[in-house]
Amino acid sequence: MLNPSTKMSNTLQSNESISSSRKKIIVLGSGPNRIGQGIEFDYCCVHGLLAIKECGYEAIMINCNPETVSTDFDMADKLYFEPVYWEHLWEIIELEKPEGVIVQLGGQTALKLAKKLHEKGIKIIGTSYNDMDIAEDRGRFSDLLKELEIPYPNYGTAYTAEEAIEVANKVGYPVLVRPSYVLGGQRMRIVINDEEVEKSCISILKHIPDNKILIDHFLDRCQEAEVDAIYDGKSFHVMGIMEHIEPAGIHSGDSNAVLPAFNLTPLVIETMQFYSEKIAKALNIKGLINIQFAIKDGKVYVIEANPRASRTTPFIAKAYQIPYLNIATKVMLDKAKLSDFNLEKKLDGYAIKEPVFSFNKFPGVNKELGPEMKSTGEAIRFIKDLRDPYFRTLYKERSMHLSK
Repeated sequence: MLNPSTKMSNTLQSNESISSSRKKIIVLGSGPNRIGQGIEFDYCCVHGLLAIKECGYEAIMINCNPETVSTDFDMADKLYFEPVYWEHLWEIIELEKPEGVIVQLGGQTALKLAKKLHEKGIKIIGTSYNDMDIAEDRGRFSDLLKELEIPYPNYGTAYTAEEAIEVANKVGYPVLVRPSYVLGGQRMRIVINDEEVEKSCISILKHIPDNKILIDHFLDRCQEAEVDAIYDGKSFHVMGIMEHIEPAGIHSGDSNAVLPAFNLTPLVIETMQFYSEKIAKALNIKGLINIQFAIKDGKVYVIEANPRASRTTPFIAKAYQIPYLNIATKVMLDKAKLSDFNLEKKLDGYAIKEPVFSFNKFPGVNKELGPEMKSTGEAIRFIKDLRDPYFRTLYKERSMHLSK
């Protein structure tokens, strides 16, 4: 489809998109499938589109991936097959004049555009830009956790390698060095000395100039788990708690994870749920939130919060047979409350999230897993109980990692 303001010769303009008089909602997709951003978010967008239609709005999709369902011509009422960049988005908004834009369903690509939308006065459906920014900005988020009396790893921020070394010595090695506002753990490294901090910072600043560098104390040899939830302003619902089989240090997208948690104590699970609800309320979440936790010596630490659909949201929806994305979209649109739905979970046994890797197509790539994501998708495996041979093999490998 042509851009709404594609310029032609003799200053004439051509526009094949005719705007209707209906109330419209725009959904931002995740762009081309790539490591860190892919099919899982397309699932979220598709179910969001269906919910928008059910609520009586014209559903408009902006995405540019021919391999995904969200870009099928008959999925949305109107599809703009355009790169998910601000220049394209603004032209479409000027033409369509939507009631608002949903950024929670398209991963980090969509979320990054929230600032521009906010600055232009465009309504963001669901959680506000300022509240999303608190979750995205490590400094602001840590200040919030401190205020809520929720434990988190010591951290610091820097703009140069010299500053980063200072911060790393202050928070204590080992540390996690990463750029801010990226998805898939891009250029994220676990380092143990000043020399490695300097090397990581130079790499970040070379490839992502002027980016703020985050330095967190790395909680070594601990369990990792995550909570996916919906908050409608009054009621809070935990969609699922997934426990990672691999120890902390492996990106969540590359980890095998089990739903529900299999090795966490009732106290730890209750603490995670309690912290999640406190964070969702403090951030004024309207719709979806994903929170990552580290558990060390029985103490629960919050690593980060994502104010959007996560890769595991579709997984949990399929495992429990509950249309969570449909529900969350209607909550964002103020067309429903959580109390309007049957949220009874149906799962006989456990569901295991298996990461899918494409190393056979990239033979020269380092296959060692770490904080930078390398998987290209995920699969689901159902087991009756923890005596299942597949699970026992995975858990044995985890034990070997922890003993090193």
